[in-house]
Amino acid sequence: MLKSKLFIIRYLPIAQKDLINIFDWIAKDSPIRSLRFVEKLDKRIGALSQSSQLGRIPRNQKLKEYGYRVLILDSYLIFYIIRNKTIQIHRVVHASRNLDHLI
Repeated sequence: MLKSKLFIIRYLPIAQKDLINIFDWIAKDSPIRSLRFVEKLDKRIGALSQSSQLGRIPRNQKLKEYGYRVLILDSYLIFYIIRNKTIQIHRVVHASRNLDHLI
């Protein structure tokens, strides 16, 4: 019998807010492009349910100590932590932002 290796993906409220903000920001120029990009983000994050190690371990020592992994999509960084069989999405932020106070 094969054991399921699927992980449950849970977004923290702040990560949900990040996605809404990304959608709203891009939608100012193109609502269609905004929808496509958020769908692309969702698909990339969804891939974590089968491959939790997709993201790399961050170089930042503090983030490493907290157990974060980071998945990169275009100019966005998706910060997550693996807890048992759950992937906790903590933040989805543009790479140009100062991360010190965000995580």
